[in-house]
Amino acid sequence: MLDLHQFRSEVEHEVRHDILPFHIEKLTDRENGGFYGYISNTLEVRKDAPRSLVQNSRLLWTYAQASRVLKEPAYLDTAGWAYRYLLDHFWDGEVGGLFWLLDYRGQPLEAIKMTYGQAFGIYSLAEYYLATGQPGSLDRAVELYRLLEKYTYDSRYRGYYEGCNRDWSPGGALRLGADDLDANKSMNAHLHILEAYTVLLRAWDDDGLRDKLRELILVTVEHIVDPASGHFKLFFDETWRSKSNQISYGHDIEGSWLLVEAAEVLGDDELLLRIKDVALKMAQATYDEGVDADGGVYNEGDPAGITHPDKDWWPQAEAVVGFLNAYQLSRQPHFLEASLRSWEFIKKYIIDHEYGEWFWGVTKSGVPLDREKAGPWKSSYHNSRACFEVMRRLATL
Repeated sequence: MLDLHQFRSEVEHEVRHDILPFHIEKLTDRENGGFYGYISNTLEVRKDAPRSLVQNSRLLWTYAQASRVLKEPAYLDTAGWAYRYLLDHFWDGEVGGLFWLLDYRGQPLEAIKMTYGQAFGIYSLAEYYLATGQPGSLDRAVELYRLLEKYTYDSRYRGYYEGCNRDWSPGGALRLGADDLDANKSMNAHLHILEAYTVLLRAWDDDGLRDKLRELILVTVEHIVDPASGHFKLFFDETWRSKSNQISYGHDIEGSWLLVEAAEVLGDDELLLRIKDVALKMAQATYDEGVDADGGVYNEGDPAGITHPDKDWWPQAEAVVGFLNAYQLSRQPHFLEASLRSWEFIKKYIIDHEYGEWFWGVTKSGVPLDREKAGPWKSSYHNSRACFEVMRRLATL
């Protein structure tokens, strides 16, 4: 098993020499701006692939964070490239907010205002402000926050609807992907509003935002976390009745540390104690039910067992951080061991040592999935963030 010095050294090497160079060198579109919307496992670029708000925002966050952590000018340059493209092409100059999908020339293909996408806009713009002090970036982040509160917040039952039409009129039950349920509210949207508001509060200490983040933490623990099982419930009607018994182990372990981070930034000691207990229960549930003998985290299950035994890249990245966070909270050694085993699994199965970056995932037996290396839902966010979090956390251990 790794010692902690070696652990930190390896994750720093991975983010510096694999993840960050990959997207700069392989994905940057110097002809049309922004980043290519698709590259295969073997580095075949589809230059005419659509550009997603999720991918561009996550790349903006990644390189803004990298510039703050690693202090290299190339990372800030790439963050600026992503920032300009976001505002020049994704930003809706007529009614505000961010388009969901563009064509490769930067023209809107899907102009709907998905709450999940606006949250990633806030997350990345606030991070860019922390990296640069650029006031325009904070202004746009605050504008998105106010648009979400005005048009997607449910003043009766609390929480946020899934999205709106382009003009911010109600859009009904919108799905992020084909595998998601039609639902008025989802765990996924709320989790990423939570992380977005956490970073925004770091950049902009506003009483109204502080109240909203506190409410969002409470909504999460009162409606989204199942107190009996320690798992997130995933899809809801307007009144918070659950519509699914599906379990997402990656979201559980990711949410366990994001909730703690949000409570820490909020600075409410009483709430933080409550959240730490919730986070440890969530981490233990993932440890007990969602981790294979090889250290990899399964994608999904239900109360009867594992339903989706593949091991995608992002639950592995979140497990490294989530289990390390649980160890920091509890000092229980099995959590540190689980974090280290997650990293060993990533090194053995998920990092593509031939073509670079990380595979989309592997089968239960460890065979790489034939999926894109980067695209609408896969960029540098989960894996780079895991590396940055491990570096930061191990500095205190």
